[in-house]
Amino acid sequence: MSVQIDMRVVNLRKRFMRRDVLRGINLDFASGKITVVLGASGCGKSVLLKHLVGLMRPDRGEVWFGTTRIDKLQERELGIVRRQIGFLFQQSALFDSMTVRENIAFPLREHGVNDEKIIAERVERVLNLVGLDETIEQMPAELSGGQRKRVALARAVVLEPRIVLYDEPTTGLDPIRSEVINQLILKLSNKLGITSIVVTHDLVSAYRIADHLVLLHDGKVILQGNAEEFQSTTDPIARQFLRGELGMDELARIQGNWDDGAQPSP
Repeated sequence: MSVQIDMRVVNLRKRFMRRDVLRGINLDFASGKITVVLGASGCGKSVLLKHLVGLMRPDRGEVWFGTTRIDKLQERELGIVRRQIGFLFQQSALFDSMTVRENIAFPLREHGVNDEKIIAERVERVLNLVGLDETIEQMPAELSGGQRKRVALARAVVLEPRIVLYDEPTTGLDPIRSEVINQLILKLSNKLGITSIVVTHDLVSAYRIADHLVLLHDGKVILQGNAEEFQSTTDPIARQFLRGELGMDELARIQGNWDDGAQPSP
């Protein structure tokens, strides 16, 4: 049976100054599944995510949303696609001057929903989905870090998107609150059939939620598969990352900085 693909990148390349950040990425993101993209800081994870939602344009390569190539779209056409893509930012990115209700209603108003009854129903439904009904009139400053993430997630799905992109969803959270976010990602996938693309370096979370895992290193895909295939890999670079070990190139770079006089304080 063929697998439906909701998003695809083909030979995706992106360069900043002299540094190649994405070096020919080819990936398919299956419909209704949770794909987790792993990798060390600076490997290109967040840059890849920004290409998927059109916040960056590739130097070479293609980005597809279903049967529509989006990397060549004008902003107006891209806006139609973006309505079908939710984005959970790493720092939640809630508006400090708005209540929870107003934050979640914001995307609806931006996309032309003016019926206040529909707005109220949608806001209450997604807040119920993330278990935060009681916070509806609170300000972001009154919420914990975990609650802010959940409100941001409610905002990301209020337009009933086909795909949700998550940028480091458990960063800064303790294990209990991280597990709450994991459960919500699973719930959205199972209950609503949302396709989820999760960028993270959190291995515990990745193994907990992923249908498919992808490991980036130096702008390339070096491994992809399920949790069992990751845990049994013999690829030396992948094993270093999965074991939390420092690679020789990183060690040499640190030692070079120290040799140049940038030594840590005693």
